[in-house]
Amino acid sequence: MDLNTRSLQSSNGKSKSKTMAKILEEEAEDEAEDLSSSCGCFFCTMKQPDARLRRASVAAFFRELPYREDDDGGAVAAVWRAAMEAPDDPELPSLGAIRCMSLLLARAVDDAAWRRRGQNACVPYYAAHVLGSYTIRSSAHAELAVAAGAVRPLLALLGDAMTWVERRAATRALGHLASYDATYPAVARHAAEAVPLAVRAASTCVSDVYTNYVALAPSKRPKYQRELLTRGLHGGVGAEDRKAEEWASQLQCWSLYFLSCLASRDPSSHVLICQDTVFLRELCRMWGGLANGDSPAGVGLLRLLCRSAVGRDAIAACPDALSGLCDLARSSDDWQYMAIDCLLLLLGDRDSWDAVADATAPYLVDLAELRRLGPRRRLGDAITSALLLGDDDHASLGELRSEAREAIASLRGAKIERKEREGSMPRDELIQRKLLAKEKKRQGNDMFWHGEVERAIEVYTEALELCPLNGRRERLVLHSNRAQCWLARREVDAAVSDATRALSLARPANAHARSLWRRAQAYDMKGGMARESLLDCLAFAGAWLDGRKQGTQRASARGANLKKLPYCVARMIGKQMSVTGLFAGVSEDGGKVGREDRMPPCSDDDDGGDEDEKDVDGDDCDHDESEEEFYETELRFCRSG
Repeated sequence: MDLNTRSLQSSNGKSKSKTMAKILEEEAEDEAEDLSSSCGCFFCTMKQPDARLRRASVAAFFRELPYREDDDGGAVAAVWRAAMEAPDDPELPSLGAIRCMSLLLARAVDDAAWRRRGQNACVPYYAAHVLGSYTIRSSAHAELAVAAGAVRPLLALLGDAMTWVERRAATRALGHLASYDATYPAVARHAAEAVPLAVRAASTCVSDVYTNYVALAPSKRPKYQRELLTRGLHGGVGAEDRKAEEWASQLQCWSLYFLSCLASRDPSSHVLICQDTVFLRELCRMWGGLANGDSPAGVGLLRLLCRSAVGRDAIAACPDALSGLCDLARSSDDWQYMAIDCLLLLLGDRDSWDAVADATAPYLVDLAELRRLGPRRRLGDAITSALLLGDDDHASLGELRSEAREAIASLRGAKIERKEREGSMPRDELIQRKLLAKEKKRQGNDMFWHGEVERAIEVYTEALELCPLNGRRERLVLHSNRAQCWLARREVDAAVSDATRALSLARPANAHARSLWRRAQAYDMKGGMARESLLDCLAFAGAWLDGRKQGTQRASARGANLKKLPYCVARMIGKQMSVTGLFAGVSEDGGKVGREDRMPPCSDDDDGGDEDEKDVDGDDCDHDESEEEFYETELRFCRSG
């Protein structure tokens, strides 16, 4: 190639470069002109049709927003709506939304005058909620929040910087930040401050919301809080109060979730949590409730505490905590298995066995027939092993109360001695004993119908002693019928015990509707057990309606003008719901009473179990068709009650 040709190509290249530079310069001028002509609000920037210009405008908006002096409430509310609608969308976080919200939070905490200006009162809530929404499922977004310094202002909101409304959103965001490996250390550095704040929030939130909002006349309630609560809500003050109750429940659940994230990763935090003995005493009574069924709430945290020596010691020394766990273990709550796990962890430690066996043995013996419950398998065998752990130490057994000693002795007799004895019996003898037990059951039914309740109890007891252990279905009915006899005598503890044994024998567990109803009545008679009674009533109602749909009720029952839930059951549900509401006991005990998105799961080890485990009796499910003899009698009791 000659020199003239090379010179020509070089000249052409320089000309192209100059042309490209001029084009880029003109585009930059056009972009600057477009940005300057825009009003600068978030709504205008989001309407920009050109994606490249829109992204540049949004990024510029987020850089400027934390330093504005004018009203920012509407803009932050728009970002909140975007975060709620698409929490997994990375566009706004990548353009600076998370950093912007973090800076706004810090400014709101530090500058009270700015916070009171116009709609800025809503900014802290919306900003904290945006952080919570974007970090609910994204570790990358959580890292952006930590890098932007969000932890410190969120902790200020968890404390006393503002009100329960902002505390609710901040606790939610902190829980998400504490749930990821990458961001947990940034939160854990503040554990000494965060744990007491979260404990106090969980303990006092119900009273706080009631006193500072629900108990006030609508005109006295903070205007911005009413606007936040009633956004898109219809139904007047009643609907507003129900929304406030739901938010109070969420604040409690998210506070407990935050504590659970800390406790699951760092056992040293158990010391901080267990320092507050009042909180520990109330913890099991803090539940997700009907509005937060996905949250294991207090019992989830208790189970984590039971995995450390310091936690076991603290719970073993707290009678109210043990009592709450025992009551939950004998309920139809979805988290029943967690309560049993807690008690097994306490009994599995030889150091704490002596401290808890006295209080827990009479309750756990009723659950010794459990096979499957939630993700757990062979729970009855685990209960038996745990309670009999002290069998080789007669000194320990001698220190127990007579009720606990008798319970453990009966368990040993039924699960070990009787099982061995029946294992050596000829098959014909077992069949004969089963037939005799069936005849005894018939006699007991006759006696009950004729008002000879005490004699019926004796005959049912004889039938239970005769019936082989492999006659699971027969024993279930005997325990359930004897529970009805105890109810007639108003001996509620015995009725709860027999109904629980029947429900433990059911397949699946808690599937025997008649026993659920009997236990619900017993809990109602006992008093102070409204939650347990309500849960049993709801489980019974579900089984009743499901049985009606599937046609499994007897013809006599279906023909008894029972086209819907029996009135006595509906009345009981209404009664218990009126006394189990979150605010029901606020005026009496200072408020310390026990779905915008689903609660994220805490890490939990599944014990696996045998997925192919078969029921030795070959029954898939227990229905109530074989013991409907009590049907008319029980309804008569309902009407007379």
